Amino acid sequence: MAQINYTTPPPFFIFGKTAIFHVKTQPWDIPIQGSKNGKIVCVDYKIITERMNTIAKTDRCVVRNQAYRRAEISIRERHNERKNMDYQNPDIITERSHLNVHFKSCVSSLDGRACTYEQEFNRMVESGAISLRGLKPDAKVFDELVFDVNTAYFENHGGYEYAKEFFAEAYRLAVKEVGGEEYVLSAVLHADERNRALSDQLGRDVFHYHLHVVYVPVVDKEIYFKKNNKNPELAGKLREIVKQVSHSKKWPRLKDEQGHWVNSYSLLQDRFFEHMQNAGYTDFERGERGSTAKHLAVMEYKTKKEAERAAALAAVVEQKQDAAAALDKQATQKQKRLDSLEQKTTIAKKDSDVFADIDGMAEKRTITGAVAVPQANWKTLSTLAKEGQKSRATIKELRKQNEAQSREIATQKSKLKEYGEGQSITAAMRFHQAAQRAPERMAAVMADIMRQPPEQQPPTRAKEKNLNQSR
Repeated sequence: MAQINYTTPPPFFIFGKTAIFHVKTQPWDIPIQGSKNGKIVCVDYKIITERMNTIAKTDRCVVRNQAYRRAEISIRERHNERKNMDYQNPDIITERSHLNVHFKSCVSSLDGRACTYEQEFNRMVESGAISLRGLKPDAKVFDELVFDVNTAYFENHGGYEYAKEFFAEAYRLAVKEVGGEEYVLSAVLHADERNRALSDQLGRDVFHYHLHVVYVPVVDKEIYFKKNNKNPELAGKLREIVKQVSHSKKWPRLKDEQGHWVNSYSLLQDRFFEHMQNAGYTDFERGERGSTAKHLAVMEYKTKKEAERAAALAAVVEQKQDAAAALDKQATQKQKRLDSLEQKTTIAKKDSDVFADIDGMAEKRTITGAVAVPQANWKTLSTLAKEGQKSRATIKELRKQNEAQSREIATQKSKLKEYGEGQSITAAMRFHQAAQRAPERMAAVMADIMRQPPEQQPPTRAKEKNLNQSR
Protein backbone atom coordinates (compact mmCIF):
# COMPACT_ATOMS: atom_id res chain seq x y z
CA MET A 1 0.00 0.00 0.00
CA ALA A 2 1.37 3.42 -0.94
CA GLN A 3 2.16 5.64 2.01
CA ILE A 4 0.04 8.79 2.24
CA ASN A 5 1.20 12.09 3.69
CA TYR A 6 -1.64 12.87 6.10
CA THR A 7 -0.44 16.36 6.94
CA THR A 8 -2.35 17.43 3.80
CA PRO A 9 -5.59 15.98 2.41
CA PRO A 10 -5.61 13.82 -0.75
CA PRO A 11 -6.63 15.29 -4.14
CA PHE A 12 -9.86 17.27 -4.02
CA PHE A 13 -11.44 20.43 -5.38
CA ILE A 14 -13.42 23.11 -3.59
CA PHE A 15 -17.08 23.87 -4.31
CA GLY A 16 -18.20 26.70 -2.03
CA LYS A 17 -17.44 25.51 1.52
CA THR A 18 -17.30 21.85 0.51
CA ALA A 19 -14.32 19.67 -0.35
CA ILE A 20 -15.02 17.00 -3.01
CA PHE A 21 -13.07 13.72 -2.77
CA HIS A 22 -13.05 10.48 -4.67
CA VAL A 23 -14.41 7.88 -2.24
CA LYS A 24 -11.16 5.84 -2.35
CA THR A 25 -9.06 8.81 -1.23
CA GLN A 26 -11.41 10.24 1.40
CA PRO A 27 -9.02 9.99 4.38
CA TRP A 28 -10.86 10.46 7.67
CA ASP A 29 -14.12 9.50 9.36
CA ILE A 30 -15.69 12.90 8.64
CA PRO A 31 -19.46 13.51 8.29
CA ILE A 32 -20.20 12.99 4.58
CA GLN A 33 -22.60 15.44 2.96
CA GLY A 34 -23.53 13.46 -0.16
CA SER A 35 -22.47 10.91 -2.73
CA LYS A 36 -23.26 9.94 -6.30
CA ASN A 37 -22.94 6.42 -7.70
CA GLY A 38 -20.56 5.57 -4.82
CA LYS A 39 -17.73 7.51 -6.47
CA ILE A 40 -17.77 11.02 -5.00
CA VAL A 41 -17.97 12.19 -1.38
CA CYS A 42 -18.52 15.74 -0.20
CA VAL A 43 -16.89 16.91 3.04
CA ASP A 44 -17.09 20.22 4.88
CA TYR A 45 -13.68 21.79 4.16
CA LYS A 46 -13.65 23.42 7.62
CA ILE A 47 -13.54 19.92 9.16
CA ILE A 48 -10.69 18.97 6.81
CA THR A 49 -8.72 21.96 8.10
CA GLU A 50 -9.42 21.05 11.72
CA ARG A 51 -8.24 17.47 11.20
CA MET A 52 -5.08 18.71 9.47
CA ASN A 53 -4.35 20.95 12.44
CA THR A 54 -4.87 17.98 14.79
CA ILE A 55 -2.27 15.91 12.95
CA ALA A 56 0.21 18.79 12.76
CA LYS A 57 -0.19 20.04 16.36
CA THR A 58 2.83 20.65 18.56
CA ASP A 59 4.11 17.70 20.60
CA ARG A 60 3.89 18.38 24.35
CA CYS A 61 4.93 16.44 27.45
CA VAL A 62 2.64 16.27 30.48
CA VAL A 63 2.92 14.69 33.93
CA ARG A 64 -0.13 14.44 36.17
CA ASN A 65 -0.34 13.49 39.86
CA GLN A 66 -3.47 12.08 41.48
CA ALA A 67 -4.03 11.14 45.14
CA TYR A 68 -6.18 8.23 46.37
CA ARG A 69 -7.59 6.93 49.63
CA ARG A 70 -7.22 3.30 50.69
CA ALA A 71 -10.75 2.47 49.52
CA GLU A 72 -10.00 3.87 46.06
CA ILE A 73 -6.64 2.35 45.24
CA SER A 74 -7.92 -1.12 44.29
CA ILE A 75 -9.76 0.41 41.32
CA ARG A 76 -6.54 1.97 40.05
CA GLU A 77 -4.67 -1.28 40.64
CA ARG A 78 -7.12 -3.33 38.58
CA HIS A 79 -6.81 -0.81 35.76
CA ASN A 80 -3.03 -0.44 35.84
CA GLU A 81 -2.28 -4.14 36.25
CA ARG A 82 -5.01 -5.20 33.80
CA LYS A 83 -6.83 -7.37 36.35
CA ASN A 84 -10.32 -6.59 35.06
CA MET A 85 -12.21 -8.98 32.80
CA ASP A 86 -13.58 -6.05 30.78
CA TYR A 87 -13.21 -2.27 30.80
CA GLN A 88 -15.44 0.76 30.46
CA ASN A 89 -12.82 2.20 28.14
CA PRO A 90 -13.54 0.47 24.79
CA ASP A 91 -10.11 1.44 23.45
CA ILE A 92 -8.21 -0.93 25.75
CA ILE A 93 -7.15 -3.86 23.55
CA THR A 94 -6.44 -6.70 25.99
CA GLU A 95 -4.85 -8.79 23.23
CA ARG A 96 -1.95 -6.32 23.39
CA SER A 97 -1.66 -6.21 27.19
CA HIS A 98 1.33 -8.55 27.08
CA LEU A 99 3.22 -5.65 25.49
CA ASN A 100 2.81 -3.52 28.61
CA VAL A 101 6.19 -2.97 30.31
CA HIS A 102 6.69 -3.13 34.11
CA PHE A 103 9.63 -1.04 35.26
CA LYS A 104 8.64 -2.19 38.74
CA SER A 105 6.05 -4.81 39.71
CA CYS A 106 4.26 -4.86 43.05
CA VAL A 107 5.92 -7.67 45.02
CA SER A 108 6.47 -8.18 48.72
CA SER A 109 9.85 -7.00 49.96
CA LEU A 110 9.82 -9.94 52.39
CA ASP A 111 9.48 -12.96 50.11
CA GLY A 112 9.37 -11.47 46.60
CA ARG A 113 5.86 -12.77 45.91
CA ALA A 114 3.29 -10.77 44.00
CA CYS A 115 0.94 -8.77 46.21
CA THR A 116 -1.57 -5.96 46.03
CA TYR A 117 -0.76 -2.30 46.49
CA GLU A 118 -2.53 -2.23 49.84
CA GLN A 119 -0.79 -5.38 51.10
CA GLU A 120 2.64 -3.93 50.42
CA PHE A 121 1.56 -0.60 51.94
CA ASN A 122 0.48 -2.36 55.17
CA ARG A 123 3.78 -4.25 55.30
CA MET A 124 5.69 -0.96 55.01
CA VAL A 125 3.67 0.47 57.90
CA GLU A 126 4.21 -2.62 60.06
CA SER A 127 7.95 -2.65 59.41
CA GLY A 128 8.28 1.03 60.30
CA ALA A 129 9.46 2.00 56.81
CA ILE A 130 6.67 4.60 56.72
CA SER A 131 4.59 6.28 59.44
CA LEU A 132 0.90 7.21 59.53
CA ARG A 133 1.37 9.46 62.54
CA GLY A 134 -1.08 12.36 62.56
CA LEU A 135 -3.17 11.13 59.59
CA LYS A 136 -6.95 10.84 59.57
CA PRO A 137 -8.44 7.40 58.84
CA ASP A 138 -9.70 8.51 55.40
CA ALA A 139 -6.53 10.39 54.43
CA LYS A 140 -5.12 10.05 50.91
CA VAL A 141 -2.12 7.77 51.28
CA PHE A 142 -1.46 6.68 47.67
CA ASP A 143 -0.31 8.88 44.80
CA GLU A 144 -0.03 8.15 41.10
CA LEU A 145 2.14 9.91 38.52
CA VAL A 146 1.11 9.61 34.88
CA PHE A 147 3.78 10.60 32.36
CA ASP A 148 2.44 11.36 28.91
CA VAL A 149 3.20 12.83 25.49
CA ASN A 150 0.65 13.10 22.70
CA THR A 151 0.28 9.95 20.59
CA ALA A 152 1.56 11.44 17.34
CA TYR A 153 4.98 12.08 18.94
CA PHE A 154 5.69 8.38 19.39
CA GLU A 155 4.06 7.48 16.08
CA ASN A 156 6.52 9.80 14.34
CA HIS A 157 9.58 8.49 16.24
CA GLY A 158 9.36 4.73 15.93
CA GLY A 159 6.35 3.72 18.00
CA TYR A 160 6.62 0.99 20.66
CA GLU A 161 10.41 0.59 20.88
CA TYR A 162 10.94 4.33 21.09
CA ALA A 163 8.24 4.62 23.77
CA LYS A 164 9.97 1.98 25.95
CA GLU A 165 13.25 3.94 25.88
CA PHE A 166 11.49 7.25 26.50
CA PHE A 167 9.52 6.09 29.54
CA ALA A 168 12.46 4.18 30.99
CA GLU A 169 14.08 7.60 31.27
CA ALA A 170 10.86 9.10 32.66
CA TYR A 171 10.81 6.35 35.31
CA ARG A 172 14.27 7.38 36.47
CA LEU A 173 12.87 10.85 37.12
CA ALA A 174 9.86 9.35 38.94
CA VAL A 175 12.16 7.46 41.35
CA LYS A 176 13.96 10.70 42.08
CA GLU A 177 10.71 12.62 42.64
CA VAL A 178 9.28 9.92 44.90
CA GLY A 179 12.40 9.84 47.06
CA GLY A 180 13.60 6.34 46.28
CA GLU A 181 12.45 3.20 44.50
CA GLU A 182 11.50 1.59 47.83
CA TYR A 183 8.45 3.88 47.93
CA VAL A 184 7.31 2.93 44.40
CA LEU A 185 4.63 0.23 44.48
CA SER A 186 4.24 -0.19 40.70
CA ALA A 187 5.45 1.40 37.48
CA VAL A 188 3.91 0.16 34.22
CA LEU A 189 4.01 1.42 30.65
CA HIS A 190 0.67 0.92 28.91
CA ALA A 191 0.95 -0.01 25.24
CA ASP A 192 -2.53 -1.48 24.74
CA GLU A 193 -4.75 1.62 24.62
CA ARG A 194 -5.86 2.56 21.11
CA ASN A 195 -6.06 6.23 20.13
CA ARG A 196 -9.39 6.21 18.37
CA ALA A 197 -9.22 9.66 16.80
CA LEU A 198 -5.74 9.24 15.31
CA SER A 199 -6.50 5.67 14.22
CA ASP A 200 -9.57 6.89 12.36
CA GLN A 201 -7.58 9.68 10.73
CA LEU A 202 -4.72 7.46 9.58
CA GLY A 203 -6.86 4.47 8.68
CA ARG A 204 -4.94 2.00 10.91
CA ASP A 205 -4.56 1.17 14.60
CA VAL A 206 -2.41 3.65 16.52
CA PHE A 207 -1.74 3.16 20.23
CA HIS A 208 -1.26 5.72 22.97
CA TYR A 209 1.79 5.09 25.18
CA HIS A 210 1.93 6.43 28.75
CA LEU A 211 3.48 5.52 32.10
CA HIS A 212 1.65 4.92 35.42
CA VAL A 213 3.75 5.15 38.62
CA VAL A 214 1.91 4.36 41.87
CA TYR A 215 3.84 5.30 45.03
CA VAL A 216 3.53 6.25 48.68
CA PRO A 217 4.00 10.03 49.20
CA VAL A 218 6.42 10.46 52.09
CA VAL A 219 8.27 13.39 53.65
CA ASP A 220 10.90 13.53 56.36
CA LYS A 221 9.34 14.34 59.74
CA GLU A 222 11.63 15.24 62.60
CA ILE A 223 10.61 13.95 66.04
CA TYR A 224 12.06 15.77 69.07
CA PHE A 225 12.27 14.89 72.72
CA LYS A 226 9.94 16.89 74.93
CA LYS A 227 11.45 19.94 76.57
CA ASN A 228 10.46 18.63 80.03
CA ASN A 229 12.25 15.34 79.48
CA LYS A 230 13.64 13.82 82.67
CA ASN A 231 17.06 13.75 81.06
CA PRO A 232 18.07 17.42 80.60
CA GLU A 233 20.64 16.46 77.99
CA LEU A 234 17.90 15.06 75.71
CA ALA A 235 15.25 17.75 76.28
CA GLY A 236 14.28 19.45 73.01
CA LYS A 237 16.83 17.54 70.95
CA LEU A 238 16.19 15.57 67.76
CA ARG A 239 15.00 12.08 68.60
CA GLU A 240 14.49 10.55 65.13
CA ILE A 241 13.48 11.24 61.55
CA VAL A 242 10.56 9.19 60.23
CA LYS A 243 9.08 8.87 56.74
CA GLN A 244 5.64 10.36 57.25
CA VAL A 245 2.94 9.60 54.71
CA SER A 246 1.49 12.93 53.59
CA HIS A 247 0.17 13.96 50.20
CA SER A 248 -0.32 17.63 51.14
CA LYS A 249 3.24 17.99 52.46
CA LYS A 250 4.65 16.14 49.46
CA TRP A 251 3.00 18.58 47.07
CA PRO A 252 2.64 21.93 48.89
CA ARG A 253 2.20 25.37 47.44
CA LEU A 254 5.55 27.14 47.11
CA LYS A 255 6.88 30.59 46.34
CA ASP A 256 8.93 31.14 43.23
CA GLU A 257 11.95 33.43 42.90
CA GLN A 258 9.66 36.43 42.42
CA GLY A 259 7.75 35.63 45.60
CA HIS A 260 4.61 34.41 43.80
CA TRP A 261 2.74 31.37 45.05
CA VAL A 262 2.85 28.48 42.58
CA ASN A 263 1.47 24.96 42.59
CA SER A 264 4.16 22.32 43.06
CA TYR A 265 2.55 20.38 40.17
CA SER A 266 3.60 23.20 37.88
CA LEU A 267 7.20 22.86 39.06
CA LEU A 268 6.94 19.10 38.50
CA GLN A 269 5.98 19.83 34.88
CA ASP A 270 9.13 21.93 34.55
CA ARG A 271 11.35 19.24 36.03
CA PHE A 272 9.89 16.56 33.73
CA PHE A 273 10.50 18.70 30.66
CA GLU A 274 14.04 19.65 31.72
CA HIS A 275 14.96 16.06 32.66
CA MET A 276 13.88 14.67 29.29
CA GLN A 277 15.59 17.52 27.44
CA ASN A 278 18.85 16.81 29.28
CA ALA A 279 18.48 13.12 28.41
CA GLY A 280 18.40 13.97 24.70
CA TYR A 281 14.63 14.06 24.03
CA THR A 282 14.43 17.61 22.70
CA ASP A 283 11.76 17.63 19.97
CA PHE A 284 8.69 18.45 22.08
CA GLU A 285 7.50 21.30 24.28
CA ARG A 286 6.48 21.59 27.91
CA GLY A 287 2.79 20.98 28.62
CA GLU A 288 0.64 24.10 28.59
CA ARG A 289 0.50 25.99 31.88
CA GLY A 290 -2.92 26.15 33.43
CA SER A 291 -4.18 23.10 31.55
CA THR A 292 -6.96 21.30 33.40
CA ALA A 293 -5.66 17.98 32.13
CA LYS A 294 -3.28 17.59 35.08
CA HIS A 295 -6.15 17.87 37.56
CA LEU A 296 -8.15 15.00 36.07
CA ALA A 297 -7.76 11.27 36.33
CA VAL A 298 -6.82 9.55 33.09
CA MET A 299 -10.27 8.12 32.44
CA GLU A 300 -11.99 11.40 33.33
CA TYR A 301 -9.77 13.28 30.90
CA LYS A 302 -10.44 10.79 28.09
CA THR A 303 -14.17 10.88 28.79
CA LYS A 304 -14.17 14.67 28.67
CA LYS A 305 -12.35 14.73 25.34
CA GLU A 306 -14.61 12.05 23.81
CA ALA A 307 -17.71 13.95 24.98
CA GLU A 308 -16.40 17.16 23.38
CA ARG A 309 -15.65 15.30 20.14
CA ALA A 310 -19.10 13.64 20.10
CA ALA A 311 -20.82 16.97 20.78
CA ALA A 312 -18.92 18.60 17.92
CA LEU A 313 -19.86 15.79 15.52
CA ALA A 314 -23.50 15.92 16.67
CA ALA A 315 -23.59 19.66 15.96
CA VAL A 316 -22.17 19.10 12.48
CA VAL A 317 -24.70 16.34 11.79
CA GLU A 318 -27.57 18.54 12.92
CA GLN A 319 -26.36 21.39 10.74
CA LYS A 320 -26.09 19.13 7.68
CA GLN A 321 -29.52 17.63 8.37
CA ASP A 322 -31.08 21.11 8.40
CA ALA A 323 -29.35 22.00 5.15
CA ALA A 324 -30.44 18.72 3.55
CA ALA A 325 -34.06 19.23 4.69
CA ALA A 326 -34.12 22.72 3.18
CA LEU A 327 -32.79 21.46 -0.15
CA ASP A 328 -35.26 18.55 -0.13
CA LYS A 329 -38.09 21.02 0.33
CA GLN A 330 -36.83 23.15 -2.56
CA ALA A 331 -36.50 20.08 -4.78
CA THR A 332 -40.09 19.03 -3.99
CA GLN A 333 -41.40 22.48 -4.87
CA LYS A 334 -39.51 22.53 -8.18
CA GLN A 335 -40.78 19.06 -9.06
CA LYS A 336 -44.37 20.22 -8.50
CA ARG A 337 -43.78 23.16 -10.81
CA LEU A 338 -42.31 20.84 -13.43
CA ASP A 339 -45.35 18.54 -13.23
CA SER A 340 -47.63 21.54 -13.68
CA LEU A 341 -45.76 22.66 -16.80
CA GLU A 342 -45.87 19.18 -18.28
CA GLN A 343 -49.63 19.14 -17.74
CA LYS A 344 -49.96 22.46 -19.56
CA THR A 345 -47.90 21.08 -22.44
CA THR A 346 -50.27 18.12 -22.76
CA ILE A 347 -53.23 20.49 -22.93
CA ALA A 348 -51.52 22.52 -25.66
CA LYS A 349 -51.01 19.37 -27.77
CA LYS A 350 -54.69 18.52 -27.48
CA ASP A 351 -55.53 22.04 -28.63
CA SER A 352 -53.30 21.57 -31.65
CA ASP A 353 -55.23 18.44 -32.61
CA VAL A 354 -58.50 20.35 -32.32
CA PHE A 355 -57.17 23.09 -34.61
CA ALA A 356 -56.35 20.48 -37.25
CA ASP A 357 -59.91 19.19 -37.08
CA ILE A 358 -61.18 22.72 -37.53
CA ASP A 359 -59.09 23.21 -40.64
CA GLY A 360 -60.73 20.12 -42.14
CA MET A 361 -64.25 21.43 -41.73
CA ALA A 362 -64.12 23.66 -44.84
CA GLU A 363 -65.03 22.34 -48.33
CA LYS A 364 -63.48 23.84 -51.49
CA ARG A 365 -66.26 24.80 -53.95
CA THR A 366 -65.00 27.25 -56.60
CA ILE A 367 -62.04 27.64 -58.92
CA THR A 368 -61.07 30.88 -57.13
CA GLY A 369 -60.45 29.01 -53.95
CA ALA A 370 -63.59 29.99 -52.10
CA VAL A 371 -64.67 27.46 -49.49
CA ALA A 372 -68.00 26.53 -48.08
CA VAL A 373 -68.64 25.55 -44.49
CA PRO A 374 -71.50 23.22 -43.73
CA GLN A 375 -74.18 24.68 -41.50
CA ALA A 376 -73.47 22.02 -38.88
CA ASN A 377 -69.86 23.22 -38.50
CA TRP A 378 -70.43 26.98 -38.76
CA LYS A 379 -71.82 27.36 -35.27
CA THR A 380 -68.76 25.55 -33.84
CA LEU A 381 -66.34 27.71 -35.83
CA SER A 382 -68.09 30.91 -34.83
CA THR A 383 -67.97 30.01 -31.14
CA LEU A 384 -64.30 29.04 -31.30
CA ALA A 385 -63.37 32.24 -33.14
CA LYS A 386 -65.00 34.37 -30.47
CA GLU A 387 -63.35 32.46 -27.64
CA GLY A 388 -59.99 32.62 -29.44
CA GLN A 389 -60.18 36.39 -29.72
CA LYS A 390 -60.87 36.67 -26.00
CA SER A 391 -58.07 34.24 -25.10
CA ARG A 392 -55.24 35.94 -27.03
CA ALA A 393 -54.19 38.08 -24.09
CA THR A 394 -54.37 35.13 -21.70
CA ILE A 395 -52.34 32.96 -24.06
CA LYS A 396 -49.68 35.64 -24.37
CA GLU A 397 -49.34 35.90 -20.57
CA LEU A 398 -49.23 32.14 -20.13
CA ARG A 399 -46.51 31.91 -22.73
CA LYS A 400 -44.35 34.33 -20.75
CA GLN A 401 -44.92 32.35 -17.55
CA ASN A 402 -44.10 29.13 -19.34
CA GLU A 403 -40.78 30.49 -20.57
CA ALA A 404 -39.87 31.77 -17.06
CA GLN A 405 -40.72 28.42 -15.52
CA SER A 406 -38.61 26.59 -18.09
CA ARG A 407 -35.60 28.71 -17.25
CA GLU A 408 -36.17 28.14 -13.53
CA ILE A 409 -36.42 24.36 -14.03
CA ALA A 410 -33.15 24.30 -15.96
CA THR A 411 -31.41 26.27 -13.20
CA GLN A 412 -32.69 24.01 -10.42
CA LYS A 413 -31.80 20.86 -12.32
CA SER A 414 -28.26 22.14 -12.65
CA LYS A 415 -28.05 22.90 -8.94
CA LEU A 416 -29.44 19.51 -7.99
CA LYS A 417 -26.93 17.81 -10.26
CA GLU A 418 -24.05 19.68 -8.60
CA TYR A 419 -25.43 18.97 -5.14
CA GLY A 420 -25.60 15.22 -5.65
CA GLU A 421 -28.12 12.55 -4.79
CA GLY A 422 -28.69 11.02 -1.37
CA GLN A 423 -28.02 14.23 0.58
CA SER A 424 -31.25 13.98 2.53
CA ILE A 425 -30.26 10.76 4.29
CA THR A 426 -26.46 10.55 4.30
CA ALA A 427 -25.84 13.05 7.10
CA ALA A 428 -28.58 11.52 9.22
CA MET A 429 -27.08 8.06 8.71
CA ARG A 430 -23.82 9.22 10.31
CA PHE A 431 -25.68 10.36 13.40
CA HIS A 432 -27.68 7.12 13.74
CA GLN A 433 -24.58 4.99 13.19
CA ALA A 434 -22.83 6.85 16.03
CA ALA A 435 -25.91 6.33 18.25
CA GLN A 436 -25.91 2.59 17.51
CA ARG A 437 -22.18 2.21 18.26
CA ALA A 438 -22.24 4.20 21.52
CA PRO A 439 -25.87 4.73 22.59
CA GLU A 440 -25.16 5.65 26.20
CA ARG A 441 -22.43 8.13 25.34
CA MET A 442 -24.48 9.77 22.58
CA ALA A 443 -27.51 9.92 24.88
CA ALA A 444 -25.41 11.60 27.56
CA VAL A 445 -23.95 14.07 25.05
CA MET A 446 -27.35 14.95 23.57
CA ALA A 447 -28.85 15.32 27.07
CA ASP A 448 -26.00 17.66 28.00
CA ILE A 449 -26.53 19.68 24.80
CA MET A 450 -30.27 20.02 25.43
CA ARG A 451 -29.63 21.23 28.99
CA GLN A 452 -27.56 24.12 27.71
CA PRO A 453 -29.02 27.27 26.08
CA PRO A 454 -28.78 27.24 22.28
CA GLU A 455 -25.54 28.56 20.83
CA GLN A 456 -25.59 31.80 18.89
CA GLN A 457 -25.17 30.95 15.22
CA PRO A 458 -22.96 33.35 13.23
CA PRO A 459 -24.88 35.38 10.62
CA THR A 460 -24.78 34.12 7.07
CA ARG A 461 -23.17 36.15 4.30
CA ALA A 462 -26.58 37.06 2.93
CA LYS A 463 -27.72 38.44 6.30
CA GLU A 464 -24.49 40.37 6.74
CA LYS A 465 -24.90 41.87 3.24
CA ASN A 466 -28.52 42.96 3.96
CA LEU A 467 -27.44 44.40 7.32
CA ASN A 468 -24.65 46.43 5.71
CA GLN A 469 -27.05 47.72 3.00
CA SER A 470 -29.58 48.78 5.63
CA ARG A 471 -26.85 50.75 7.39
